[in-house]
Amino acid sequence: MKIDNELVDRLSELSKLEFDAQAKEGLKKDLQKILNLVEKLEEIDVEGVEPLIYMTDETNVLRKDVVKDTVTKEEALLNAPQRDSDYFKVPKVIKK
Repeated sequence: MKIDNELVDRLSELSKLEFDAQAKEGLKKDLQKILNLVEKLEEIDVEGVEPLIYMTDETNVLRKDVVKDTVTKEEALLNAPQRDSDYFKVPKVIKK
């Protein structure tokens, strides 16, 4: 597959990105390198090779569920810059 300006323009349109001439040239080179790599990978014989699903043979390696001391509501609110009874007060971020 040949990477040309038409393909880069189509990709930029689909991705809603704009590229100047210099960036287009760099992008064309990078895309061509990616395609060359994929073509090289297609040459490898994978007949009889099982797909890799997990990196190790171990399954479900989990830590013990241990109850630890928790922070009370009062302790959590001690260092709050602003609070209102049981809640942290924060600046409004949603505009109407």
